[in-house]
Amino acid sequence: MKRFLIVLIALFAISAPSGSALAQSPATSDKDPRLFALEDLRPGMKGVARTVFSGTETQEFGVEILGVLPGFPGPRQSAIIARLSGSNVEKTGVFAGMSGSPVYVDGRLVGAIAFSFPFSKEPIAGITPIKQMIDIFEKGKVDETHKPRVPRLVSFAQLAATEWKPTLPKQAVIATSLIAPVSAGSPLVALMGQQMTPIATPVVFSGISQESLSLFAPQLMANGLLPVSGAGGSAAITPLGEANEKTLTPGTSLSVQLVRGDYSIAASGTVTFRDGDRIYAFGHPFLSLGAADMPMTETSVVTVIANVNNSFKLSVPGQMMGAISQDRAAGVFGSLGRSPKMIPVKINLHTSRDRTETYSYEVANDSFLTPLLLNITVFNTITSSERALGESTISIKGEIKVKGQENVQLDRRFSSSNSAMMAAGSVATPIGSLMSSGFDDVQIDGVTLDISSSDTKYAGTLERIALDRTEVRRGEKVEIQAYVRTEAGKQFVQRIPVQIPEDATPGQLLVFVGDGSALQEGSAAKAFVPQDLGQLVRAINKVKKSDRLYVKLFRITPGAVIGTDELPNLPPSVVATLNSDRTSGGYTPTVLSPVYEMELPPADFVISGQQLIGIDVVR
Repeated sequence: MKRFLIVLIALFAISAPSGSALAQSPATSDKDPRLFALEDLRPGMKGVARTVFSGTETQEFGVEILGVLPGFPGPRQSAIIARLSGSNVEKTGVFAGMSGSPVYVDGRLVGAIAFSFPFSKEPIAGITPIKQMIDIFEKGKVDETHKPRVPRLVSFAQLAATEWKPTLPKQAVIATSLIAPVSAGSPLVALMGQQMTPIATPVVFSGISQESLSLFAPQLMANGLLPVSGAGGSAAITPLGEANEKTLTPGTSLSVQLVRGDYSIAASGTVTFRDGDRIYAFGHPFLSLGAADMPMTETSVVTVIANVNNSFKLSVPGQMMGAISQDRAAGVFGSLGRSPKMIPVKINLHTSRDRTETYSYEVANDSFLTPLLLNITVFNTITSSERALGESTISIKGEIKVKGQENVQLDRRFSSSNSAMMAAGSVATPIGSLMSSGFDDVQIDGVTLDISSSDTKYAGTLERIALDRTEVRRGEKVEIQAYVRTEAGKQFVQRIPVQIPEDATPGQLLVFVGDGSALQEGSAAKAFVPQDLGQLVRAINKVKKSDRLYVKLFRITPGAVIGTDELPNLPPSVVATLNSDRTSGGYTPTVLSPVYEMELPPADFVISGQQLIGIDVVR
């Protein structure tokens, strides 16, 4: 009997799976042995964290768990509070660029260092539990970029604008007060040091001057980004690299490239967890963009600058290894071996010194970031070779390539003390209108620009207009004299021949002469909801130019504007149908119906102003 029991036990041992097999099999274990469960953490536990302080090799430092803060940064979320130790962190504290540094207890991953207390005397950090990072990217498999969206209202004033202002999304992780000694919303709150905030993400700008960066730094810093100018190397447009087991391992530095080429703008952080080709990093949002598509590159750290205000990492982006596809409350998520869609930009700058300089680079394809990045880089392109202060005249011509549509044509000229900013805004505005239009099929295939600059201001004001006669027959020509005065006080006359249409109705016509902005402002067509992307592209191409004069003839008769189309001189039956008691809206009634419109070629001066005069059409 004893021999039988021994044989039975031996047979059972042979047939049973090993302990390691049980630990790795998802069918028999609900817990990943690589991860440390949040509920198992206890105050006083000690572990290690990894990050890069210099070069590409990770270094370890000590971590002591102090406790768990439930409900931070949001409901059903938690943050782990820990004290960091080691010679490096005692010198630098919790620094910008440390976001995502993995923390291990008993060899298992606890989470990512993601929060800090500004002005803290000790390196106290907040840790995002790894389960929160994984769960937020596992929920919802549908790619948000392919969900149908609703077209948005577009105003002609917006399309014609030249002063573009960034509208970056606010951080989803908002600083939560642990102690509230001042009223909510007080400007003193951020200075009290009693706020646990997401660690700032250092964004290294290469090729961007300090003057250019200072114009946009407030918006960047308000969204948790720490601008660092001239501290990183340029980022070449590299092909997709082949990943191996040493690529973007936990603790190594990672860069999210926003611009690469002659200009480089890259946000740096740390890899928290690699699961096959899946990369988890940062531990807090980059910009809370949701679905994203940006290059993910390996990074070399020059050094960590210990700073009383905010220590930060200096890094140089390297080989592109994949793409960031999501940016959410618990971090960023990317995949190795996937190339993102970037927008190529080429600029030919013709300077006031008769030189031509060419700039080539790529910008990230994102409805929030792309206009901002173009605004920064175009402005810097102009001011890096031309004057940034004082009066100048800048002309910009080019095109925006939109897949499946006619090209958006750019032809603008500015003569003022802030010409460079207006020129940059004239590129960012149509890009922003296209990418925020709500259409699913918007794909920008490239931007090509020719920019010419002069250190002299060429601007004039339309003072008055005159006609060579007050009565004219249909089909005849009338000459308009436009009197323009320059800022130097000189006056010149521009003679404009205008032919009265053959089918013009006898009676009085109003003659408008003015710049494109004034004509656009006076138009009854203020805003519209485009039916498709093609209609929006055509509307952008029809926007009046502010640097030249237009002549437009009106007659006083009922008309209407439907969408972007002006319907002049409507028959009474059509007007009655539009004004039917059974319908309302859908059109804008007008009392002035356009008869004729002509765009004049650009003059030597950028002319602004408007004038009206009447003329009688006789048989």
